[in-house]
Amino acid sequence: MLGEAVRVGSRTAPSRVLFGPHVTNLGRGRSFSERHRAYYAARAEGGCGVIVCETASVHPSDRPYERAPEPGWAAVAGSCGPALLLASLGHSGSQGTSAFTGRALWGASRIPDVVSREVPQVVEQPEIDALVAGFAAAAARAVADGLDGVELNAGQHSLLRQFLSGLTNTRTDAYGEDRTLLLRQVLAAVRAAVGDAVVGLRLCVDELAPWAGLTPEQLLPLTPTLRDLVDYLVPVRGSGLSVSATRPDLHTPPGFNRALAGTFLGRGLDVVLQGSVVDPGMAEAAVAEGFALVEMTRAQIADPRLVAHVRAGTPERIRPCTLANQHRARDPRNPLITDEAEPRSGHETLDPPLPHAPRPRTGPPLLVVGGGPAGLEAARTAALLGRPVRLLERADRLGGMLRVAAALPARGRFGLLVDWWERELERLGVEVRLGVEAGPADLVGDVLLATGSVPSAPAFEVGAGVRVSSAAEAAGAYGPADRVVVHDPIGDWTGVAVAERVAAAGVPCALVTPDAVAGTQLSRTGDLADANARLERAGVERVLFARVRAVGGGRAVVEDVHHGAIRELPATLVIDCAHRLPDLRLAGHPRIGDCLAPRTVHEAVRDARRAVGC
Repeated sequence: MLGEAVRVGSRTAPSRVLFGPHVTNLGRGRSFSERHRAYYAARAEGGCGVIVCETASVHPSDRPYERAPEPGWAAVAGSCGPALLLASLGHSGSQGTSAFTGRALWGASRIPDVVSREVPQVVEQPEIDALVAGFAAAAARAVADGLDGVELNAGQHSLLRQFLSGLTNTRTDAYGEDRTLLLRQVLAAVRAAVGDAVVGLRLCVDELAPWAGLTPEQLLPLTPTLRDLVDYLVPVRGSGLSVSATRPDLHTPPGFNRALAGTFLGRGLDVVLQGSVVDPGMAEAAVAEGFALVEMTRAQIADPRLVAHVRAGTPERIRPCTLANQHRARDPRNPLITDEAEPRSGHETLDPPLPHAPRPRTGPPLLVVGGGPAGLEAARTAALLGRPVRLLERADRLGGMLRVAAALPARGRFGLLVDWWERELERLGVEVRLGVEAGPADLVGDVLLATGSVPSAPAFEVGAGVRVSSAAEAAGAYGPADRVVVHDPIGDWTGVAVAERVAAAGVPCALVTPDAVAGTQLSRTGDLADANARLERAGVERVLFARVRAVGGGRAVVEDVHHGAIRELPATLVIDCAHRLPDLRLAGHPRIGDCLAPRTVHEAVRDARRAVGC
């Protein structure tokens, strides 16, 4: 059912899978670009049914990030073949930034945004009229540019949601007496502007703040109006108080919005299921339940050919989505959208495509030493390019440090990538030998070294009476009688996850970090607040602005990074989550992955492809 055609308003989509709007930073300034075109075209070629472009600001007062698009879709029109291509239209209101415009933000009421703390300008009737006209004009232009319709954003980062919500709308005029008024005016204007073109609505139906925020019960009475104005509804959750709830990371189970969205089934609306749907089986079940479409955005960033594999009866070949959010593009650094294990996503105009089927074996043999992410991808890529490949791994299973990561709390989805690589290597006929320690005599011919990493030496003095372990070696190294200190000088997910695992075992634990907050780099994935809440609930003591200076005699000596004050923590085991360093035991051949430098999965995969000429 997932791959079958379906009517969406007056149009027909070739499948029931939707690719939702999201920040890409692929723009040329504020314009849609050739990179956008290639990005969307890859998903259409892979079988996606409905593709919704990155949200465009409908009024000059809105510029929520540097490359936020403005209306104008000529660069991407006609790029998606049979797939329906829609324009997402929005205004971020008080959730934007004034950094680029130098103008006051627009808001329903004078309530500071919980993230930026900026107080917006209260929009009056002239601004409201301009906003409604802006939505209508942008919708008309999208259809004139050749798109199949539009999707309006009344979800996260949306002025329309801010007017709907008691959290942000305390007005006493008509727009406060009836908080749905602005949304209804915008929908009516857009429908009039586009005629029978597709109109979708992304609507927050639960702000996770029932004391004043939106709830399904408040919005269900709106459905008769929506039936006359929109062709489909995407119910989503989250507000300014819970930005990460809309596209959470892998700590939130896939399909988290299924019950919420299900409350709108059977009310005369075509409903789209959104919410970390990454498994085709779950998507098929949702269609059987009555959902008209299923949004699988992150799943198609990870594998643009998801629908094609479903149609071919080979769902096991779909590259898994980790849901780690490590490449979210709504970030002050303006990174391009991409995926953990598919670095070509977002780089379609720069990186050559890999063949879908392996080429005839005509290339020279390749020996890959090491079965972590870099070695696995190098072997897979080389085999696809037609080279006989042999892979040696000294451990008794593949995966390297990715297996270690997958054993940490809520990070099991990383193990799905290893399982996928194993299936791919078997399918491609790669010779894999486990438990083999390669030596210099084995390194004959064309060789790639992917031997991984080793723990770095502790950056603190180690005395008797305290055990010291790396994060990779710590599993099972502690018991109820221990007092564990987690030393986290990096601030990524590692130290937080290790501390969570220790605390879950009932062992007293303190996390020492030089930063102002534990896991500071998790702000990039949207997990920072949630991670600290989990540590608090688990009883982990967070020792901030500090670093471990010495351990011994059952104590860890901790120094304040600002004024050098010393304190001692009880410790029988210190787990050092510092950077690992390259394993240099073998030499004389090209290196990829962690044996080159500490690498993420994404960097390791890119290393591998470049090393084999792709």
